[in-house]
Amino acid sequence: MDFRGFSAGMKLAERPLHATAALPAGTTRKAKPLENSTTIALSRLVAQQRALDVTATNIANASTPGFHAERMVFSDWLVKQTAAAEPPGGRMLAYTQDRTTYRDTQPGPVTRTGNALDLAIGDMDGYFTVQTPRGPRLTRAGHFELTATGQITDSQGEALLDTSGKPLQVGAADAVLSVTADGAISSENGQIGRIGIVAPTDAQRMRPEGGELFTADVPTQPVKAPKLLQGAVEDSNVQPTVELTRMITEMREFQFVTQMVQTEGDRQQSAIDKITQKRS
Repeated sequence: MDFRGFSAGMKLAERPLHATAALPAGTTRKAKPLENSTTIALSRLVAQQRALDVTATNIANASTPGFHAERMVFSDWLVKQTAAAEPPGGRMLAYTQDRTTYRDTQPGPVTRTGNALDLAIGDMDGYFTVQTPRGPRLTRAGHFELTATGQITDSQGEALLDTSGKPLQVGAADAVLSVTADGAISSENGQIGRIGIVAPTDAQRMRPEGGELFTADVPTQPVKAPKLLQGAVEDSNVQPTVELTRMITEMREFQFVTQMVQTEGDRQQSAIDKITQKRS
């Protein structure tokens, strides 16, 4: 049996963080008693495939600076049986529901680099703002570089913004750069500007773009005490050993349910064959 048609079909970065159900809400089709065990198991397979996708994305970003792991939340989707002859205690069918995905916002470990434009945010709610062709985006990845034109950019060439939402500009005579805990950036010639650190009102409603950037669909507000640390970057908060162990467990559960569906399919086919033989 091919289960690819039941998969979520979307990469983690493309899937919005909102509740989704393995069984469509408001469905009017009544499951036949013979199919109940199969449809319940298939709902579990859909949710388990989604969990594998999320864990795989976490592992792939274990070395991405500022990446925050994501987790799955499952719940029961209860459907009342309406058959005339219900088994004792079997009035409700419990399907598996892929309830939501949430982001683990705990900061990752900080690595000292000694580079003047490597910055780590001590405040767990704060984010840098960079200017992209698609508009401003938030990020925790603090590895920045100085371009030939004097702009401070991230690894993708996106300009780092100040508190007023404008790109920070370093003069040709500014050779030694220093950044204080409150975000003020200065050189031997005086203060250049202040790095804008903002916090979304609801971090769980941000949409990821790749491994480092986020789109804020909610308002943001300035962080008064960002506690910036110069010469260091925040690593991913993914723990590879934990994620690999989780993936092995999820894979085993997926294989177990798959075997159950295969066995149930064989049992149903055997029952159908016996019924048709008696009628012929």
